[in-house]
Amino acid sequence: MTRRQAITATATLGLALLLLAMGAAARPLLVDEHPLSRPVLNPTEIGFAQDMLAHHSQALIMTARLDQTADPTVVALADRIEATQREEIGELKGWLRMAGASTVNNAPMQWMHPNNSVTDHHHHAATPSETADGGPAMPGMATQTELDALSAARGTDAARSFLHMMTRHHYGGIQMAQAANNLLTDGIVKQTARDMMTNQTQEAALMEIMLNSLTTAR
Repeated sequence: MTRRQAITATATLGLALLLLAMGAAARPLLVDEHPLSRPVLNPTEIGFAQDMLAHHSQALIMTARLDQTADPTVVALADRIEATQREEIGELKGWLRMAGASTVNNAPMQWMHPNNSVTDHHHHAATPSETADGGPAMPGMATQTELDALSAARGTDAARSFLHMMTRHHYGGIQMAQAANNLLTDGIVKQTARDMMTNQTQEAALMEIMLNSLTTAR
């Protein structure tokens, strides 16, 4: 190789290295090296969290309206339900806050029936929410009339009313949690839905036993 050829080769190599360096430096400007990560919550998870938040909030209203002089066992159970659902409400709100989502669902239960229009409510026509009281379109929800009756009830009547309403409320929550479990493939929301199914099924069974005992003793 002549001296001139050596100089040319060296210059070419130097230019190539310079272009490579410039390309590496420019890459962050041209290529997104950090693609968008998975959203904190998907639409199904957001809808479930919003609707379960509303569902749990009514449960707290029911526990607050129970006559504290009613059967001590029923009052103790109501206190347990209140504590559990307050904790879960905090968790639900935390998820929605992280996702930047509202705590209120403008299309209740649409996540549960994604192929139906927002105005298609036939799937929960048997729930109290479809009565003249105009409650939310969610399974197991009590009407305002029922809540007012619970506030007015005393003693054994209050205990029976509470157990009847909360049992139905729990089964509505179980229905929502089952739907979330079926729709979601993995994640903390799916696991929490499964936990809710287990806990509320156990409590609903206990309330049915308690209600039967109070009815028998009448």
